[in-house]
Amino acid sequence: MAVYDPRSLKADEFINHEEIEETLKYADENRHNIELIDEILEKARPKKRGNGYVCSGLTHREASVLLACDIPEKEEKMFEIAEEIKLAYYGNRIVLFAPLYLSNYCINGCLYCPYHLKNKHIPRKKLTQEEVAKEVIALQDMGHKRLAIESGEDPVNNPIEYILECIDTIYSIKHKNGAIRRVNVNIAATTVENYKKLHDAGIGTYILFQETYHKDSYEELHPTGPKHDYAYHTEAMDRAMEGGIDDVGLGVLFGLEKYRYEFAGLLMHAEHLEAVHGVGPHTISVPRVKKAEDIDPDAFDNSISDEMFEKLTACIRLAVPYTGMIVSTRETEEVRSKMLRLGISQVSGGSRTSVGGYTQEERPHDTEQFDVSDQRTLDDVVRWLMQNGHIPSFCTACYRAGRTGDRFMSLCKSGQILNCCHPNALMTLTEYLVDYASEETRAIGYKMIEDELNKIPNPKVKETALQNIIDIKNSNRRDFRF
Repeated sequence: MAVYDPRSLKADEFINHEEIEETLKYADENRHNIELIDEILEKARPKKRGNGYVCSGLTHREASVLLACDIPEKEEKMFEIAEEIKLAYYGNRIVLFAPLYLSNYCINGCLYCPYHLKNKHIPRKKLTQEEVAKEVIALQDMGHKRLAIESGEDPVNNPIEYILECIDTIYSIKHKNGAIRRVNVNIAATTVENYKKLHDAGIGTYILFQETYHKDSYEELHPTGPKHDYAYHTEAMDRAMEGGIDDVGLGVLFGLEKYRYEFAGLLMHAEHLEAVHGVGPHTISVPRVKKAEDIDPDAFDNSISDEMFEKLTACIRLAVPYTGMIVSTRETEEVRSKMLRLGISQVSGGSRTSVGGYTQEERPHDTEQFDVSDQRTLDDVVRWLMQNGHIPSFCTACYRAGRTGDRFMSLCKSGQILNCCHPNALMTLTEYLVDYASEETRAIGYKMIEDELNKIPNPKVKETALQNIIDIKNSNRRDFRF
């Protein structure tokens, strides 16, 4: 029997089934232990240090106790502290991005994904480089600066060379004042050699969803194809780190397995990355199973309510305070609005989950990976964020200034990253307002920028940011950053 060891490089040791079962038992035994719960909540609360804040985070066992706790006033305290942590580390900024689907060719048999090999109902499509360029121009004309590219696993149709060529094409397109400044990559687990190639291509974050940390369920849900190999998939982030990629993104597909098991496994994975590499996940995504062609979410009996989904999000924020948390357009406007207060720091906007969807006037559905619940335009999302007190940010400065991995985390954990992120958000928002926004959005945005500039404590930073914003408004100069 495998023994739990967060420093091990073996999947069944750093994500250990017996440890998770013991954790869930411990959480059940202590879910009404008021003294322990209060101690955990106090540990999670951000502490003032110098000009910033520090948060100690929680272990997977501590966080699991909170998730199991059903005492209403303690749940309210969790939500309150989650918002405090979000504001302490990320301020009121929300980073925006869009997914770009390159190909739906796939040789895996995943039971929850419409791209599975046996699905004969969807047309298979792969973008040419000319089509990639057109998609990028369409995304730039919306105002996007950050993409997450997606592709099925197919070594014949989607080899690593194809992915690298697409990345090169994306970075090469400069249309009017538009440019994609950061390409994150969500492709199947691969080799150290291929991760080195992705690193050399200048990617931002490498994202790979675990789908489920329950090994038996994982193997049942992935009956055929290379993704069936649980250990190879689960150990992918260690190979990515070995290949030089120091920003990695975790996630599970909630609804496939019992959420408390997934929650503990997800936090154990974060602890493992910290223990082995000295840096935890750059992002954690929280998708839920959604309806898609040939996929019925009701076939999976582990779905969770909106209320529990929000609590789960808050508990992740308490446990891993430094990580960026992502919610996509899988969720409705109402759900996303609540989750923004509970720790979410990144959202997609104007998303299309079909291959080649952005160049079409009408939203295509025949190649969608999942139904999009929030179908608003990027401009609608930007305006909505501002109306709710959030600064829409298109910033990519840290990645392009080399503040990645442990360099980003050291700034984030000390609270010092706010000294550059706040003005960077305002400058990139100004770019969006000048180049792409509707009149209504522009008016709201300029008022927000004026108010937020006055919150910058450093007079020199404030003066420089103000001058850059004036230059953006009065010229074609772009891409200022701290």
